[in-house]
Amino acid sequence: MIVLGVDVGGTFTDLILADLNRQKIHTYKIASTPENPADGVIAGLAKVCDNTGIDISKIETVFHGTTVGTNAMLTHDGAVTGMVTNKGFRDILHIGRHQRPQHYSIMQDLPWQSRPLIKRRYRYTVNGRLNAKGEELEPLNEDEVEAAAEALVTQGVEAVLVGFLFSYVNPKHERRAADILRAAMPGVFVTTSSDVAPQFREFERFTTAAMSAFIGPKVRRYVSELQERLQSQGVRGELRVMTSSGGLATPDMISQRPASTLLSGLVAGVRGGAWIGKHTEATRLITLDIGGTSADIGIVVDGRLSEADSRSASIAGFPVMLPMIDVSTIGAGGGSIAYVDRGGAFRVGPESAGAAPGPAAYGKGGKKPTVTDANLVLGRLAAQNFLGGEMSLDISASKRVVNDLAVELGRTLEETAAGALTVLNSNMANAIRARTVQKGIDPREFTLAGFGGAGPLHAAGVAAMLGIKKVLIPPYPGLTSAMGLLTANLEYHVLRTAFAVKNKIDYERLNALFQDMEEELSLIFDSDEVQKENRDFFWEGDLRYVGQGYELKVDFPKQRLDEAALETVWSAFHARHRDEYGHAFEDSPIEIVTVKVRGIGNVEKLNRPPEYSSSNTATPIGKGDCLFRLSGSLKSFETPYFDRDNVPVGKSIGGPAILLQVDSTTVVPPDWCFEVDRYGNVIMTQTDI
Repeated sequence: MIVLGVDVGGTFTDLILADLNRQKIHTYKIASTPENPADGVIAGLAKVCDNTGIDISKIETVFHGTTVGTNAMLTHDGAVTGMVTNKGFRDILHIGRHQRPQHYSIMQDLPWQSRPLIKRRYRYTVNGRLNAKGEELEPLNEDEVEAAAEALVTQGVEAVLVGFLFSYVNPKHERRAADILRAAMPGVFVTTSSDVAPQFREFERFTTAAMSAFIGPKVRRYVSELQERLQSQGVRGELRVMTSSGGLATPDMISQRPASTLLSGLVAGVRGGAWIGKHTEATRLITLDIGGTSADIGIVVDGRLSEADSRSASIAGFPVMLPMIDVSTIGAGGGSIAYVDRGGAFRVGPESAGAAPGPAAYGKGGKKPTVTDANLVLGRLAAQNFLGGEMSLDISASKRVVNDLAVELGRTLEETAAGALTVLNSNMANAIRARTVQKGIDPREFTLAGFGGAGPLHAAGVAAMLGIKKVLIPPYPGLTSAMGLLTANLEYHVLRTAFAVKNKIDYERLNALFQDMEEELSLIFDSDEVQKENRDFFWEGDLRYVGQGYELKVDFPKQRLDEAALETVWSAFHARHRDEYGHAFEDSPIEIVTVKVRGIGNVEKLNRPPEYSSSNTATPIGKGDCLFRLSGSLKSFETPYFDRDNVPVGKSIGGPAILLQVDSTTVVPPDWCFEVDRYGNVIMTQTDI
C-alpha cells in the first residue's frame, strides 16, 4: 500500500511517500507557494513520484497537514462574516467576559474588540428564545431571519454564523434559522454554534463558531481544490486532513467543521515527535519544531500528547472550545529577523523574512539579517551543501546584512551573529519554561526532541539553557510533521452538556448521553466506510468542583455507569486537580459539566520507523571553522562535517560536529557527544569538557 504524507509549512512543503507493506519511505522538500498552497503540493507530488518511479495512481491515501485556517486567523485574512443571534445579544462577541487576559493592564490588546471576526454592522438580531432547559419561551421569528438574510446578501457577506442562547441544550432554533439562510443565500457558508461547539459559555461558543465561519470559505475552497487537483493528477486514493486533536478527517467533515483544522500543521509535528520517541523509549518528551517562521512546542508525558484545556486554548488571542493538542507557538525560526528595537534592545523575531525573499543567504534579495544568516556566519551551515547540495548559500550576503546590524550595535560580526542565536534560543527556552516550570514540571526529566528545518541547529543550545542533558533528532527532522501524518488515525469528537452533581446523578440519562454520542459517531464512520472492527470509542468528561469556573478533563470507564463506576472517575478528578494545581478538595462535591466520546477509525499507517543502515566508519566529508560560545567567550573550533546517512549505528562521537542531510543540519556543540540508533535517530548527550 502506497501512501503520501504532505505538510505545508511557511517556507517549505514536505512530502513523504511510504510503502506500508515494505515499511520503506522516500522524502522530498519543495518551496511552499503561499499564494496557493495546493500548487506546491501538486508540484512536490509530481517530483517525488518521478524521483522514485512510483506511479501516481498507486497512491491510495494522501495524508495532509494544512496551515490555511491557522494563517487566516493569524493574519486576520478570512471571509466577510455575518451573524444572526437573539434580540438583545448583538454584542456578546464584543463584550467578552469581565476577566481579561492581563488583569491589570490598561494597554492590553483584546482581539475580539480591536479586530473582530464579525463586525457589528454584519450582526443581526431576531426574536425567539429558549430557556436553560431548552424549552421554547418564544418561537423563532422566521420573517426576521429572512430579512436578515436579505440584508446580509446586500452587504456581500461570504459566511454567516447562527448563534442562539441555550442551543447547546436544544439546537432547533439554530438549525431552522440556518436552513432559512442557506435557502436565501446559496453559495454562502452557513454554520451554527451548536454544530461547532455545543457547550455552555456563550462568548466562547459564539467566538469558536465565528472562527469556523471566518475561515470556512477559505478552508473549504482549498480542500475542495486540492482534492480535485489530486484526482486530476491521477491520484485515485482518498484525501485525509489532520485536525487540531491529532487525528484525521475526511474532506466532507473538514468542509462542515473547518475550525477543526486550526492547528492542523502544528499538531502533526508533535505527533511525529511522540511517535518517534515511543520507538526510542523516550516517553517524556518536549518537542521543539522550528521552521522558517515559528517554533512550535509540545509536551508528551508517558507517550500521551498534552491536550489544551478550556482555560487556555486560543488561536490568535481568541478563545477556542474545541479538542486541541496543546501546542505553544512563538515567532522564532530560521527566517526570524534580528534587529534593534526603538528602546535599543537586541531582538530576534517574531517578524520573519518568510519564503520570499527569505534570508539574505538565499540570494533572493533579502536585505535584513536573519537567524539563517547568523548560523551561516558562524560556520554552522555548509554553504555549498544546503538541502543536500541542491541549493548554495551566499555567505557574502549573510555577512553583509549581519555586519550592518553589528555596526548598529557596536559589536563585531561574529559577536552579533552569536548574539542573535542566544536571543532566539532564550526566547524558545523561556517559552518551554512557561509550559513546564510554571506548571510544576521539571524539564530536566525530559528529552528534548528537535526537528523542523531549523530544530537540529538549535536543539542543543536550547536544551543547555534548560538543563536538559539528552536531545533526540529524528532521522528526517525537516519532515517530521509529514511523518506524523502517516502515523495518525481518523478521529472525531462529539460532546453533550450534562450538568450532573455527585450524589445526584441520573444514571439513565448519563448512560443515554454516552450511547447517543457513540451512535452519532458510528453514523460518521459508516459514511467514511470504516469497518466496525476498526472502530474504537473512548468516554471522557469535563469535571469541576461545584462553584469552580473551569473544568478538567478525565477519562470515564467504558461500561454501564453506576455509582461504583463513577467512584473511579471522582478519584481520577481529584488526582488530576492535584497534578494541575498542587492540591485537591477530597470532601467537596464534584460536578460533571460535559461528557464526550472520542471515536477512532483505525487506518493503514506506518507501524514503526524504517530500519537504518549505514557504513561501519565515521569518516568526515569535510571540515570548517565553527564558532561556539563556551564559558562566556566565543571560540573557534575546527569542526568535522559528517554525511548523516553514513554515520555508523551505536558509535559515540564527540563534538563539535556538523551533520549534513537534505532536509536539515544538526549542530553538535563541543560539550556534547552523539550517536545514531538503529532507527536513524541522532541521540545527543551533554558532556563535561
